[in-house]
Amino acid sequence: MAAVVVRRGPAGWWRWHRRVMVCSRTMASKTPVGFIGLGNMGNPMAKNLVKHGYPVIVYDVFPEACKEFQDLGAQVTESPADVAERADRIITMLPSSPHAKEVYTGGNGILKKVKKGSLLIDSSTIDPAVSKELAKAAENTGAVFMDAPVSGGVGAARAGNLTFMVGGVEQEFNAAKELLTCMGSNVVYCGEVGTGQAAKICNNMLLAISMIGTAEAMNLGIRLGLDPKLLAKILNMSSGRCWSSDTYNPVPGVMEGVPSSNNYQGGFGTTLMAKDLGLAQISATNTKTPVPLGSQAHQIYRMMCAKGYAMKDFSAVFQFLREEESL
Repeated sequence: MAAVVVRRGPAGWWRWHRRVMVCSRTMASKTPVGFIGLGNMGNPMAKNLVKHGYPVIVYDVFPEACKEFQDLGAQVTESPADVAERADRIITMLPSSPHAKEVYTGGNGILKKVKKGSLLIDSSTIDPAVSKELAKAAENTGAVFMDAPVSGGVGAARAGNLTFMVGGVEQEFNAAKELLTCMGSNVVYCGEVGTGQAAKICNNMLLAISMIGTAEAMNLGIRLGLDPKLLAKILNMSSGRCWSSDTYNPVPGVMEGVPSSNNYQGGFGTTLMAKDLGLAQISATNTKTPVPLGSQAHQIYRMMCAKGYAMKDFSAVFQFLREEESL
């Protein structure tokens, strides 16, 4: 162990201590994992940890979200701080940067009672700068913070096929991967803290653009007299094929098991897509990067939120475009 560890004062000692703890846990029985944030994504992610035999300690701001986990034998706590007191590995899945700050650094936040050497993995999609801020705050308590946002949607979360984009201390990647592979089929190390968020923001900007493009193409084809299922089939065997067309088609009735065939319920909400596109805009401004299509996509999803689509899946852009003749 000593041959591969560079000790640099207290922080270096805790990195060494953390690896000893991980090795001990791997060789012994599985120890509890904390999970905070049991929404559309967090719920199935936490369930997959349970399926893999991990005792789970949960918290959600909405107590009713915890009930089914209690029925599964999980411990339910009163605050993020209580989770930190009982577990030295914690995963968070939260809606936005302000939520993440509150859960980690708030009055009853994780860092109030976190144990030294704990591994904190945030799978929320937030501003990379906030991830760096939280990592610094965690380091000051002797804990290790990594950002690990996900791609794949609710379906992949249920199936355990998510893609995790991980940023943080490279020596801690394997410890994080041990847990993340219970919930995902792809776990990719991206670099220092914040790079996981950077990768996710770029991915979601492209996703939004491709979903709008798919919706526009499908809408035009339907108005030209094409059967939507036939058009989707042609697109998916041609150069226009993309995830939005072949896996998550936005036209009702074209595919089963997707939000468009369930009145755009479930899935990835329009509000969250608008939020992620806003993060992309901030990053583009900070790096002086031209993103004209990303900017237009951001405006479209903001308009959707203002016109009653906020709680619908982001693929409802098809319905929005069909109703917005003026666009």
